[in-house]
Amino acid sequence: MMIPGIPVDVRRRYEGPARIVALAAGIIVAAAAYLPWAYGADALDNVSYLGGPSFIQFIALGMGLLLAALCVCSMRWPQGIGRIRIGWIRGARALGTGLLVAFVVILGAIAVELGGTINIEYGGWIGFAAALIAFVATRFLIPEGQPTLNRLRTPGWLSILAIAAVMLLMLFVAYYALDQSNPGTFVTFLVYTGVGAVVLLRTGALGWLTAATAAHRRVMLLSAFLVAFLFPFTQGGSDANMSIAAQVLIFAATAMGLNIVVGLAGLLDLGYIAFLGSGAFVAAMLSGTAMATLDIHPPFLITMLLSGCVAATLGLVIGSPTLRVSGDYLAIITLAFGEIFRLSMNNLDGTDGPDLTHGSRGISDTGELNLFGFNFGDTHTILGLEIGRFANYYFILLVWLVIVILIFTRLNNSRIGRGWVAIREDEKAAEAMGVNVFGLKLFAFASGAFLAGVAGSIKAHVDISVTPDSYVFLQSSFLLAAVVLGGMGTVLGVLIGATLLQLMPEKLRFVNEYRLMFFGLLLVIMMRFRPEGIIASERRQLEFHDEDEELAERLDEGEP
Repeated sequence: MMIPGIPVDVRRRYEGPARIVALAAGIIVAAAAYLPWAYGADALDNVSYLGGPSFIQFIALGMGLLLAALCVCSMRWPQGIGRIRIGWIRGARALGTGLLVAFVVILGAIAVELGGTINIEYGGWIGFAAALIAFVATRFLIPEGQPTLNRLRTPGWLSILAIAAVMLLMLFVAYYALDQSNPGTFVTFLVYTGVGAVVLLRTGALGWLTAATAAHRRVMLLSAFLVAFLFPFTQGGSDANMSIAAQVLIFAATAMGLNIVVGLAGLLDLGYIAFLGSGAFVAAMLSGTAMATLDIHPPFLITMLLSGCVAATLGLVIGSPTLRVSGDYLAIITLAFGEIFRLSMNNLDGTDGPDLTHGSRGISDTGELNLFGFNFGDTHTILGLEIGRFANYYFILLVWLVIVILIFTRLNNSRIGRGWVAIREDEKAAEAMGVNVFGLKLFAFASGAFLAGVAGSIKAHVDISVTPDSYVFLQSSFLLAAVVLGGMGTVLGVLIGATLLQLMPEKLRFVNEYRLMFFGLLLVIMMRFRPEGIIASERRQLEFHDEDEELAERLDEGEP
């Protein structure tokens, strides 16, 4: 199959001039950061000054200079440094594309926020024109072979320093993104972040960083936990931001449980939100408040276990008769189970059934969590910084997320995990090899449901109230989208997917009516260009890329 592109002989003829043009375009993009982009100060983070770049403009400046530096390095070290091949051209091509996308988003945001393209100043148009020239020029550059930067041997202290720097950068990214109230600034920063990640991937730097984290796994895990732990201290006591962060952790922990069912075992579950809801209702019924429907008030740790066990029992109940089917039939049955759960909670109102949930009104007061005398509803002062209610819940959710990740990774690397993967790839072959297909499927359902149930028990206290309408099919679809978008069978990918799908609706409320269209479009694009997800698992990456590696290289060079 032929893919339209610039013929290789044309590229070779004009590669030298194109490199110079791309270098100049990068410098012009950097210079444009000092020019006004918008007529009014309300657009983005105030990009209306001459000679005073805003933070968004500073990032464009850095990317322009990076493009110029990549072009220079491709001339100075075209074959790499020593025996290490670096993707100078690959990175430049990705950066050229990213700059063009970023300026399209920037100009679009200015036009929307200020009421028309007439409010775009000359600096914005110059930056856009330079980005367009850079994009076209980098199409003429012939990329190198696959980068081998991951083979670079570096001292241990340098690898640890790089890990620490990346973790601090991630802390800043989370802080800055959550702190933005302007939708245009948030989307632009998100695009910048994505472009930076792709450039690291294409140059091979991400491969080196992956190898460094693998060699210093404990340092990486400790750094990641420390960064997540320090995050509330960067919010200045903001309950609004910490409320979003707490919901992100709940969503991520629940998505990790679904990742067992979908990502490892390959079972399509469209009613998974029912397990989260069952855990929440159990915790609410046992909360001991005036609205609680049961007179039993065990300690919260016992309540967590009970919530998980009830959810796991529901998983066994729905799983036992239905796991004999697969594919679309299993998806339809789980979808029906999710709706049955919601309707059942509506009917437990004392009229159509026992009064356990107060029907559609739900349990409107679950009370504040009190664990070992620590009241999570109170404001506490730690190291002179105020930690509010949602920050308190954030910490316990962070601990639970760490436990969930530990459980997931241990299961994934065990015989059980290998059995799940075998079932996912070929159920008949797995059964022929002696794998207990039905038992492992049932265990996947039960274990995933247990993790969701425990997360639900914490969510009940975070939200103060529990209602059946909070656990609808739409929430199940978002959880599934987080797993597919992030990367099925991975930890980091699902965390990224869950964060994006939970954070974007909060920051893009002005397009709330169209968010389902955007999510659907995003999934279609991912399935077309990166079906393995943002972060691909090693097994799935081999499945998608092994046979096509040579073809991809030829297509990248414009050959048939």
